[in-house]
Amino acid sequence: MNASDRTLAAAAPPPLRRQFASDNYSGLCPEAWTAMQEANAGHCPSYGDDAWTQRAADLLREVFETDCDVFFVFNGTAANSLALASCCQSYHSILCHELAHVETDECGAPEFFSNGTKVLLLPGAEGKIAPSEIERVVGKRSDLHFPKPRAVSVTNATEVGTVYSPDELKAIWSKTKSLGLRLHMDGARFANAVASLGCAPKEITWQAGVDVLCFGGTKNGMAVGESVVFFNRELAHEFEWRCKQAGQLASKMRFLSAPWVGILKDGAWLRHAAHANAMAARLDAALRELPNTRPLFTREANGVFVELPAAAIGALRARGWLFYTFIGAGGCRFMCSWDTRPEDVDALASDLRAVL
Repeated sequence: MNASDRTLAAAAPPPLRRQFASDNYSGLCPEAWTAMQEANAGHCPSYGDDAWTQRAADLLREVFETDCDVFFVFNGTAANSLALASCCQSYHSILCHELAHVETDECGAPEFFSNGTKVLLLPGAEGKIAPSEIERVVGKRSDLHFPKPRAVSVTNATEVGTVYSPDELKAIWSKTKSLGLRLHMDGARFANAVASLGCAPKEITWQAGVDVLCFGGTKNGMAVGESVVFFNRELAHEFEWRCKQAGQLASKMRFLSAPWVGILKDGAWLRHAAHANAMAARLDAALRELPNTRPLFTREANGVFVELPAAAIGALRARGWLFYTFIGAGGCRFMCSWDTRPEDVDALASDLRAVL
């Protein structure tokens, strides 16, 4: 190693130990990394006119066992916001759970990209909305002075780590269909939902009435990139123009789409999600054996939500653990990732046991 190499090495920040704050903390899974390397070999047509993007779209059609229109964007905010904008006009409204990411964490992007569509919030236990709540809000007003409901957005897995079953989604679809509403799914952790349910992806998407799915890749081992999958292909009309206008058309699109090929072709997307879920189940089981803890929500995907004493939270952070506490006083969220190891879970549980 020469002097300049040593200087660069010294300047490089040390890697964090595996943490539980977010599944966005994890690096690239091997399958995504390898595909990126392969896509980097030589020249390739730009703006999505490449074999990688075509192959990724075809693989998604195979996964869902249906013909659908597929687009790739940089992140979940763009995916959700542009997908919802394709469902609505500016004078419409979108119904979603009060904890939904499109309400709490998109900085108004769904309203912005739809030129003002209003987001209406629904309560619901375990982070889920009920058909009766949809009907209540839609029936609340129908006059010209109120934004006309046009779309329902569900999150699967939800923001609190629970999962909608096929029957729950079909019940929502039945209500939305009867009311003339479109159904959007925020699937930032869609892979975790499928792994949790052990069902075919089609069973909780187009067979359950979902018009458009935003399928997350970043939280499941990719560096960047989400797919927008239109099962209702009429809604995809001119969507490529929406993407371009919003700055979501990647010139070197193959670097968004190639990782999808990597994780889809041999089922790695589902294996990684199942592993993350299993690590969360391990942590959940360990927490239930500790005193002064209270589960906040049912653990069904890769997140564990628990109430801890304030002193324990501070002590845990003093030991170097990173996690979020945005679910009320004492509420903590621990997220597991594709690369979380049993020993990581056990180390966290051991420190929790010590501080409690």
